[in-house]
Amino acid sequence: MLQLPAALTQTTATRCLAELVAALPAEPAGAVVNAAGLNRFDSAALAVLLGLRRQAQQLGKTFAIAGLPAPMADLAQLYGITELLPVASAA
Repeated sequence: MLQLPAALTQTTATRCLAELVAALPAEPAGAVVNAAGLNRFDSAALAVLLGLRRQAQQLGKTFAIAGLPAPMADLAQLYGITELLPVASAA
């Protein structure tokens, strides 16, 4: 499972996306990103998730997010991209 950092803002987004994309090929067919530890973020975090989703699709993998904080889900809803950020089913 891929892990988001505790803080993901415009300052760290490019580096974070690069690290996650580099780790993506080693993930199973159903790539899951754990966002439970994310406690400081801005809209750049959504861009990272969308970029990672795009890369997963290019690799033929499904993509889902576990532990999405409610404020981030609200931000995704505000931007109208909720359907692009699927929630991982409970294992």
